[in-house]
Amino acid sequence: MESAGATATLEQTPLHAAHLALGAKMVDFGGWHMPVEYSGIIDEHLAVRTRVGLFDVSHMGEIEIRGPQALELVEYVTPNAASQLRDNQAQYSALLYPQGAFVDDILVHRVAADHYFLCVNASNQRKDHAWIAANNRFDAEVQYASEKYAQLAVQGPQAAATVRKLTATDLGSIAYYWFARGEVLGTPAILAHTGYTGEDGFELYVPPEEAERIWNAVLEAGAEFGIRPCGLGARNTLRLEAKMALYGHEIDASVTPFEAGLGRIVKFEKGDFIGRDALRQQKEQGVRRRLAGFEMRGRGIARDGYLVSIGGEPAGFVTSGSPAPFLKKNIGLCYLPADRAAVGQSISIEVRKDQLAEAEVVRTPFYSRQR
Repeated sequence: MESAGATATLEQTPLHAAHLALGAKMVDFGGWHMPVEYSGIIDEHLAVRTRVGLFDVSHMGEIEIRGPQALELVEYVTPNAASQLRDNQAQYSALLYPQGAFVDDILVHRVAADHYFLCVNASNQRKDHAWIAANNRFDAEVQYASEKYAQLAVQGPQAAATVRKLTATDLGSIAYYWFARGEVLGTPAILAHTGYTGEDGFELYVPPEEAERIWNAVLEAGAEFGIRPCGLGARNTLRLEAKMALYGHEIDASVTPFEAGLGRIVKFEKGDFIGRDALRQQKEQGVRRRLAGFEMRGRGIARDGYLVSIGGEPAGFVTSGSPAPFLKKNIGLCYLPADRAAVGQSISIEVRKDQLAEAEVVRTPFYSRQR
């Protein structure tokens, strides 16, 4: 159990009291006191895959970039082509170091030609803001805006039906990775057709003072569909099934987009950006390692950090590993030498001291929803 003193030192979202009232199991997550589960990770995972689930992701960070050269700044600090975005469109992107490795992975939203809204990882938000500000040589303002927003993620096949009860915004007109500025229960909100579960859904950015009222309303609106409040445990297993990278696991300051299988976010043709030269060189020379997905052949479970070997030789370590509740398999991700990362490759994972379990590299994502 956490001591009261330890809990008091942790950051809390505006929904902290609501989680306690629901009996959530709370944990220290990167300095935040967050719910890891309510009814159980498997129950919450399956609710999202088959019905609808509600997550508090208010610990995530927000950064706003405004000004005549807002686009130029975004283009310089990210490898994806923000110039291709239209108003109310979002894209998956990154902040990179000069060597081409990740400062963070982010979502870029174009609000207007002179206004961009970034959603960044909770543990990196201050670092990301400082990095963008330090590289701002343009006529643009960089604002740390996390205190302005609470973020609720409504995910699952019945997510739209749930949110539709609370807004006059036409959700059907918001395509995947687009967003709208409207109202939820009469409160100004950003309704983004995005998520981190591999399932359909919406992420709602609302004023912190309205977060608990909207949270309770979403639970009430989704009751007929069997909605579940969901914790970070289910969020992790859901994103793993969908092979969505997690900072500090699949990506960090030692990993490049090409190694992580995210080369799609690197657009050399757009012009200069931080990390461009290093990434061009890597693309020409080829990567030495690649992120691979694997499935356990037996009942063994691969956990984060477990050692991976091929033919008795060390080959890497598990970046993320877990049972997959919907797929009913034990799966994981790891980095392997590029020439040993093909589908069908046999690998061994040390699940206990000197105890190896066999696995096989498989196609990813492990799960893809039918659109």
